[in-house]
Amino acid sequence: MSASRSTGLRTALLTVPLVLGLLGAAAAPAGAATAHRPGSSLTCRGAGVDPEARVRHRTEAVIHAPLRTVWRLQTDVERWPAWQTPVLSAERLDSGPLHPGSAFHWTTPLPPNPASTDPVLEITSTVRQLRPGSCVRWTGPAAATGLRIDGVHVWTFTEVPGGVLVRTEETHTGPQVDANVPAATDILRQGLEGWLRDLKAAAETGVR
Repeated sequence: MSASRSTGLRTALLTVPLVLGLLGAAAAPAGAATAHRPGSSLTCRGAGVDPEARVRHRTEAVIHAPLRTVWRLQTDVERWPAWQTPVLSAERLDSGPLHPGSAFHWTTPLPPNPASTDPVLEITSTVRQLRPGSCVRWTGPAAATGLRIDGVHVWTFTEVPGGVLVRTEETHTGPQVDANVPAATDILRQGLEGWLRDLKAAAETGVR
């Protein structure tokens, strides 16, 4: 679970991609974002986000960089802190190129909020589906004392003239987010759009 970040749970939910591919929409202008449209959820190898989740968001942007660059940045998990300000640490729990079954543990700041007094949100994500250069889907919990969010995150990557159309959709479930769906959805929206902005900036400026 992604550029400035707001306080509170926004930072926490930003990096819960348990989240962090999109399906069947026309290409949007560079940097454009689109809201979730019922019935148009993204999939990777036939699997998508949680259909029962009440908290969900989908967005997309054209990144003016080669597909190999965009894919490398997104799947080289241990390098996320180099271009995503909210990611404090990221550790692969296996080795080699990201593949189905790969798992990684990462952390992000958790500012004071009503749900937990912990300073850090702990996230463990597991890749469930992946098609190299095309899509990735991972799931997993984000947790702190008194707080748990279960996320499903799908990303898709499609070459278009001048770059790559990157689409992403994520759902969150859990008592804290389900207690205030509009607020949790807005937090998720800001997080996903921030992640996509960071990915776009890193790819277009040649971050390695």
